[in-house]
Amino acid sequence: MQDLFSPLPKDSTLDLPVQKILRQCRQAFIISFVITFICEILSITPMLYMMNVMDYVLHSGNGTTLFTLTVLVIVFYIFWSAVDWINSRLLIRLSLRIDWELAANVFDASFRKYIGQKSMNVQQLLDDVTSLRQFFTGQPAQVLMKAPFALIFIVIATLFHPLLAAFALIATLLMLVISYLTIKITSPIMKVSQDAQAEATRVAAASLRQAETTLALGMLSGVRNRWHEQHKKYLSNQENASEAKGLTDGLNKVLQKSIPSLQMALGAYLAMEGLITAGMVMGSSMLISKAIAPIQGLIGGWKDIIAARSAYDRLNSLLTEDLKTKSSVKLPPPEGRLEVVDAVGVPPGHDKAVITDLNFELDPGQVLAIVGPSAAGKTSLSKMLLGLWDPSQGSVRLDGVKIADWDHDDVGPLVGYVPQEISFFEGTVAENIARLGEIVPEKVIEAAKLIEMHEVILGFPKGYDTIIGDSGFAPSGGQRQRLAIARAIYGMPKFVVMDEPNSNLDELGETALINCVLALKQNGGTVIITTHRPRLVNVVDMMLVLKEGRQVAFGKAQDILEAVRRLQVIPAEGEEGEEGQDNEGVGPKGQVGQVGQGVQNEHADPSNGPGPTRVDGDAHNTVSQAPPRLEVV
Repeated sequence: MQDLFSPLPKDSTLDLPVQKILRQCRQAFIISFVITFICEILSITPMLYMMNVMDYVLHSGNGTTLFTLTVLVIVFYIFWSAVDWINSRLLIRLSLRIDWELAANVFDASFRKYIGQKSMNVQQLLDDVTSLRQFFTGQPAQVLMKAPFALIFIVIATLFHPLLAAFALIATLLMLVISYLTIKITSPIMKVSQDAQAEATRVAAASLRQAETTLALGMLSGVRNRWHEQHKKYLSNQENASEAKGLTDGLNKVLQKSIPSLQMALGAYLAMEGLITAGMVMGSSMLISKAIAPIQGLIGGWKDIIAARSAYDRLNSLLTEDLKTKSSVKLPPPEGRLEVVDAVGVPPGHDKAVITDLNFELDPGQVLAIVGPSAAGKTSLSKMLLGLWDPSQGSVRLDGVKIADWDHDDVGPLVGYVPQEISFFEGTVAENIARLGEIVPEKVIEAAKLIEMHEVILGFPKGYDTIIGDSGFAPSGGQRQRLAIARAIYGMPKFVVMDEPNSNLDELGETALINCVLALKQNGGTVIITTHRPRLVNVVDMMLVLKEGRQVAFGKAQDILEAVRRLQVIPAEGEEGEEGQDNEGVGPKGQVGQVGQGVQNEHADPSNGPGPTRVDGDAHNTVSQAPPRLEVV
C-alpha cells in the first residue's frame, strides 16, 4: 500500500509528515493485508464448488454429496463475508485515524500559509484530507492490496496445466502494460486539469466574497470571464486526458472482451485433448479472471489513485514547510519590549520591498504613533511587527526574540491586533471578543467597558449573545471598529498593534479609544497605532514618520511635533510663502498639518543630502535637510 507513495529522500532522517502517520498505522495495514489474503483464498470457493459439481456430482448423481457441498460452501460464504466485513471496518477506522491525525494540522498549516500566499487554495488542501481518507476505504486501495495475490491464481492454474498458467501470465502482463501506459500518459494532463479546476474554484469563491461590489459596479461579466478562463483550461486538459485515455481504453476493452473467450477456447482445447476435465475448464476460466481482475481494477480506478497521489504530495509539501517555520521552543509571555533593526519588508509573493531600513526601539509601557501619507507602508509595518510578514532583511524582535520565531498559537492570545479591514466570525458577540476561545465573562465585559461598548452591546437584540458575522446582526461601522478593539484588548495584552483604529469612530468613540490606550499603557503594555488623525498623536510617547516605506523620523512625539513647528516652508518658484497660501505648517490649534516638499531645518546646511533622522530629544536635529512631503495628522 505505502509503495503507492513516493519514498523518503536518501539523505532524509525524518519521515514526511503524512508518511510518518502511515508508518504509525503499519500494524493495521499488515492486519488488513493478511485479511485480504484470507479473502482471496476464500474467493476460490465458488471455483472448487463448480469443479466438484461438474466432475463428481453430475457423474455420480449423488444428491447427498450435492447437499453436503452446498451446505459447506454456504458456511464458507458466511465466513468469507464476515472476514471481509472486518476488513472494511478496519480500513474505515484506519482512514478516520488518518483524518484525525491530519485534519487539524492541515487546517492550521494552510491557514498560516494563506497569510503569506493569498492565491493558495485552502479548500483544495482540506479536500485533499478527504480524498486521502476516502482512498483508503475505496476500491482502488483494496485493488492494490489484492494485486500481489494474482500470482497465487497463476500458480493454481499451473496445477491444472502449464499452458493455462502461461496464458494467465501473458494476459496479466498485457493488462499491466496497458494500465502503466494509461497512467503514464494521462497523469500529467490530469494533474494540470485538477490544478486548473482548483484555481477556477478559488477564483469563483474569491469573487463571491465581493458579490455586492461586483453587481453594483456591473463587473459581473469581467469576473465571469476570469473564472471562465480557468474553467476552459480545466475542460481543455480534461478533454486531452480523455482523448489520450481513449486509445488505451480501446486496447483495454479489446483485451477484456477477448480474454474470456480465448481462455475458454484454450480450456476447451485442453479438455478435448484429455489433458483437463470439464470442471477444470470452468475453474481455469475463473482463475484467469481472478488473476487479471486487480489490473482491471487499477485501470478503472486510475483517477482516484492519481488524485490520492497528488493529495499526498500536496499535504506532505504543506506540512513539511510548516514544520520548518514553526518554532519548537516554548517562550514566556511577551512583556512588550520591541526592537526593529535594519528591517526590510517584502510582501509575500512579491520581490519588491515596500519597507526599507527601519530602526527603532520601544520599551514596555510606551505608546508609538506611526504616521505618514497613504501608501507610506504603515499597514505593511503593522503586519511585520506582528510576525505576519517575516522581514526579508534585518530583524523584528519582541523581548529579544525574532517575532517570526514566536509560535502564534502560544503568543497570539497574549497580543492584540486591530486590522484595517474588520470582520467577525459567525458567533456571538462574546465569542468574538473572547477570540473564539473559552469565554471568561469578566474579561469580556472588562474589554467592552474599556472601549465603552458595554452599554451599546446590551442594546443589541440579545446582548452579548447576539450572533454577528456574515449572516448575523450587522453593527454600524463605528460599532464594528470598537468591537474589534475590544477583541484586541481582551485579557489586557502586553503588546497591541492597531491599524487605523479610529478611522470610523466619532468623537465619543475616539475619546473611548484614547482612554483605552491610556489603560493599556498604565498596565505596562506596549501600544502601536497607525493614524492620520491628530487626537491620538497627543497621547502617544513616541512617533515614527514614514514616507514611501522609509523612516523619515523617529523619536519622542513632542520632540517631533516641536521640530515640525520649527520648520519653515520654502515656497515654490514664483509663489510667496505667506500665511494662508498653499503651505501648511501648524494648524490653528497647534495641530500639525502637512509639511510641504522643500522643507528644511532652520539650522540645517542646504548642501546636505536627505535622509531619515532619529530624534533623541533635540528638536534641532529632527528632520532631514529636504524631507519628502509628510502627512503627520
